[in-house]
Order: sequence, then structure tokens, then C-alpha cells
Amino acid sequence: VQLQASGGGLVQAGGSLRLSCEASGTLVSINYLAWYRQTPGNQRERVAALRLGGMPDYADSVKGRFTISKDSTKRTVYLQMNNLKPEDTAVYYCNDVKTVAMRTATWGKGTQVTVSS
Repeated sequence: VQLQASGGGLVQAGGSLRLSCEASGTLVSINYLAWYRQTPGNQRERVAALRLGGMPDYADSVKGRFTISKDSTKRTVYLQMNNLKPEDTAVYYCNDVKTVAMRTATWGKGTQVTVSS
């Protein structure tokens, strides 16, 4: 399976971006996809995750500002990011939470989000 994240860019603080993650290849379900982000020298953190049959899960730092959603027909997961802050600057990735938990995940290039103050 390949997961291609896109939609990043440069935005001013308070602005919005929508990231997309398109899944191709063999993937049982997109219902277990999540968004992660990483800054240089820091560990990758999960910011939003779909939950099968339940409400999505968000990191405290993005609650109320980020929204994860999916379009199953397009095999795509989105991350709507509003009221962006400079501390949201990072490379954003999408991946399957199960493979991440098992430490078998392969990470793509991600998409860079830069928020200027």
C-alpha cells in the first residue's frame, strides 16, 4: 500500500489548509488511517486518527482546530486545519495506526506545512 500525503504549504498564522492522503495498492480499509507530524529533532506525533465506529481522536494541541475526515469512494483521508499556529509547522504524514503501533509502518515523504507568525 502507498499513502501519498499532499496539500501542505506556507500559510500565515490563523489561516487554513486541507491536507489529503490518497491510498493506493492493497489496503483493507481507510478507517484506520491517521495523520502524524514531525519536526526536526523530535519524535513523530499523532495528531488525528479515524476510529471505526467512533468519534475521531485528536491530540490535545489540535482539538477544536483540526478535523479528520474520509471519502471512502476516493480512498482518501483529509485533514482540515484551521486557525493554524506557528507551532503547527511540521512535516505531516498519514499512515495506518495499526502498522504504526506494530512498528511495521513505512513512511512516505509527507507534506510540509509552514505557518508564519
